[in-house]
Amino acid sequence: MNDSFTITDGSSEGGSLSRQDFQDILCRYEKIPTHIFTDKTSGVRYVADRIVEAISAHRGMEDPFDPEPFVLGLTTGQTPVGLYRELVRRYKAGEVSFSQVAVCSLDEFYPIGPDELQSRNYFIRREFLDHIDISPDNIHIPDGTVPEERISDYCSAYERAVPKIDLMILGINRNGQVGFNEPGTYIRSRTRLVQLSHETRKVESKAFFSFDDTPKMAVTMGLDTILRAGRIFLLAWGEEKADAIRMVVEGEVSARVPASYLQSHPRIEAVVDRAASGRLTRRQYPWLVGPCEWTPRFIRKAVVWLCGVVGKPILKLTHRDYIEHSLGELLEQGRPYDRINIDVFNDLQHTITGWPGGKPGADDSTRPVPSAPFPKRVLIFSPHPDDDVVSMGGTFIRLVQQGHNVHVAYQTSGNVAVHDDVVLQHIDTSGQLGFGDRFAEAGSLIASKKKGEPEPRALLDMKGAIRRAEARAAVRSFGLNPDTNAHFLNMPFYETGGIRKGSLSKKDIDLIVDLLRQVRPHQIYAAGDLADPHGTHCICTEAVLAAVGQLKDEPWMQDCHLWLYRGAWLEWDLGVVDMAVPLSPDEMLMKRHAIYRHLSQKDIMPFPGSDMREFWQRAEERTQHTAQLYDKLGMAEYQAIEVFVRMF
Repeated sequence: MNDSFTITDGSSEGGSLSRQDFQDILCRYEKIPTHIFTDKTSGVRYVADRIVEAISAHRGMEDPFDPEPFVLGLTTGQTPVGLYRELVRRYKAGEVSFSQVAVCSLDEFYPIGPDELQSRNYFIRREFLDHIDISPDNIHIPDGTVPEERISDYCSAYERAVPKIDLMILGINRNGQVGFNEPGTYIRSRTRLVQLSHETRKVESKAFFSFDDTPKMAVTMGLDTILRAGRIFLLAWGEEKADAIRMVVEGEVSARVPASYLQSHPRIEAVVDRAASGRLTRRQYPWLVGPCEWTPRFIRKAVVWLCGVVGKPILKLTHRDYIEHSLGELLEQGRPYDRINIDVFNDLQHTITGWPGGKPGADDSTRPVPSAPFPKRVLIFSPHPDDDVVSMGGTFIRLVQQGHNVHVAYQTSGNVAVHDDVVLQHIDTSGQLGFGDRFAEAGSLIASKKKGEPEPRALLDMKGAIRRAEARAAVRSFGLNPDTNAHFLNMPFYETGGIRKGSLSKKDIDLIVDLLRQVRPHQIYAAGDLADPHGTHCICTEAVLAAVGQLKDEPWMQDCHLWLYRGAWLEWDLGVVDMAVPLSPDEMLMKRHAIYRHLSQKDIMPFPGSDMREFWQRAEERTQHTAQLYDKLGMAEYQAIEVFVRMF
């Protein structure tokens, strides 16, 4: 992937003047030293450097006649995967040896076997331990097969057997838990068997294919065990962790946020990427902590924030409002407060357009999209077969009905998000219509599934076909020809048959490159969901950016612009929005009906989470909330608004 193309939220323009002599000021709200890196890769390299340095330093001090191993505490989940792969790479390059290293794993589901794909034991071996020169005697991982009558004694023995950890790697859950230490955990807790909360089981159920198959208990190190470590690195990547990082790094110590107890550790560092740091004061409200670079975009961000704090529209802000809320430095830039108000009001108002493809023959000097050429060639990338209508359905409909040549590319099949009973219903419907009775065949495929293993390919093909038909019906409902303008890419990284996906490859990117060359769009729309809890959106957009990077020098690309939308999890902050497309009540209803076509995703949530609303409800409430925010800032009142950030 071309390093010049990365997913962005637009907030990198302007902000804190992060000079070294300002660091104490900028970080004054932070109770845990926090290192913010541009991306996960940079953060991973930093932590890997510290681990290699610590192992080397320990080896230099050890007694050659009675060597004590360096003890590394390990966490699981998706957060440390990149770190483990980087450590494996360094081992294979001869940069580090683990022959005198012992590892202690943080937790394990209970009951579960070590060879089950979802077990922590299997995960750590697959991602890390099977690829390095560690002694089997130095591997300590909780055993999920110990009989229940002996589990209490086993946990006590594990606690005693685990030597003092020299360096502990931790991730963090959205609610601030570490390991399986749920909210309410006592700070003196040790290794023990715990009951998993309903919320935690919902989060973990995506790895077990169903909530009912998800274990109800787990073995976990306690907070006291963790805090005895000599040094701790707390890792967090992605926007979905931003709220948790804010609570842990800046919040009060509370049993409701178990990771907040880490504030008391003398040698802890939080290592996060820009997305995960987005709710920290120095990132979200940098004018509260130190000097800033006041670009037009950054001024808009600050003024929008001020409106929310004082509860006023932009044009009613006063000099006193700016002074009393730490924006005096902005007034020192040379413009009076009322001039700033007018400029920001006009700037934000100019983001609103009913013509997302450009209005033909109109003066476009203040519009987000140029009027020419018309009609435009438009290519919408949808990670799953419903993200297009869920996230930007109203804009999609506008582009089609205003005469543009619109194409949509469904990047993945979405097959694993179809329930088995939905397959049976569709097969039964086909049989009842006289197109052949394959009900028994489908039932046999479903019965052959094995817990934790990829689904049979024939069953996945049925599920993929269901989702394709739904996507075709959705775009057909508002006038797009699915035979010529809907493209199903079935990117290989997704087709593992399970929840765990493969890595992005050249084959994935080549599919997008070929389609871009075929369509040669003037506008590209792609998902900007950094908070996507399943990761598919991020991978799909990385693929689009990599393809664009390869093609950036082709002549047609000089007139092409990339717009990022968001989906059902979070919305763009108005301070970074480049285009806002208002929707009428009728357009909202048409969008809802398009979402309804995705029947396999309606009513039944394939991967349970904390938000139990259906996708159409999330979409409508999100866009209506955005319209209300514009209204409160003094703009016209609309039924709903979809917003976009322009990447180039």
